Amino acid sequence: MRFRLLILMLSALISFNVAGKKLYKFQDEQGTWHFTDQPPKTSQQVTVRQMKVASKQRVWLLKSGEGRQPKYYVRNDYAGPVEVEVNFAEQKNVRSAPELPQRFVIAPGESDTLFEVGGINEKESSGYALQYRYTLGSPLPQYTARESYLPPIAPDASFQISQAFGGSFSHTDEQNKYAVDIAMPIGTPVYAAKAGMVMEVDNDFYKGGIDETYSSKANSIRILHTDGSMAVYAHLEEDKAQVYPGLKVAAGQLIGYSGNTGFTSGPHLHFAIQINKGMTLASVPFVFLNSMGQAEEPVAGARLKGVAASVAAK
Repeated sequence: MRFRLLILMLSALISFNVAGKKLYKFQDEQGTWHFTDQPPKTSQQVTVRQMKVASKQRVWLLKSGEGRQPKYYVRNDYAGPVEVEVNFAEQKNVRSAPELPQRFVIAPGESDTLFEVGGINEKESSGYALQYRYTLGSPLPQYTARESYLPPIAPDASFQISQAFGGSFSHTDEQNKYAVDIAMPIGTPVYAAKAGMVMEVDNDFYKGGIDETYSSKANSIRILHTDGSMAVYAHLEEDKAQVYPGLKVAAGQLIGYSGNTGFTSGPHLHFAIQINKGMTLASVPFVFLNSMGQAEEPVAGARLKGVAASVAAK
């Protein structure tokens, strides 16, 4: 019996991290030009150029063992759980244990063996192809909470909400239906709206605009909360993240600076709360706390005022 194997990763519902490099250029005291991809230790003026940002895969379906009954496991490089669905794309004279398709919730790191594949009739040729997709977060099919969050801005700041829930410009899909856009200048400090664990940081994008090609190219920070929901802070300034994956942050902690990266018509902060709902990232309604500790639903055109972190602790 002979196996033929191919592993496919579906593009749907997959989130990629990115990796970007910078080119540093400077002229030393003798007039010689130097080029490096590492920040140089020099007192001379340095010109920095952002190189092309490349996607980086962070979830892998991997095989262990050889022979007629290979075993499979998943490596998850996110600093939080992901849900992975695995199925046969092709199947001839083989079966799996447990039977595919299956969905698995994978913690950060490498999982234990999830399933194995073996032949049925050794006198016949066999072959198969596996396909998988994944979604960030543990599944929360019954999530109904309407949590209150600190405005993600400084306590003494005030900015206009340019687009709220159901905004017609870009808040029409499930991931962004309950998102809020807060107009603010590039370089405005951004703070955690709720305590949690930093799950993902995109920090290397440097362009933005209303072309659809920018839709997946916004710098962002994703923070996982204890209830399984995830806050997304997007369109952040390049190379200004103040946190890293795996870091625990407190409500009101500085995490980065606003920018104008990705699909955007102008500098602003995009803020949303998302959950994994049926292998789909879905945004959910939320409210902001005001200075009196009262909950207020974000409204387009209204001014959002910053609130001290002590308000959320009451």
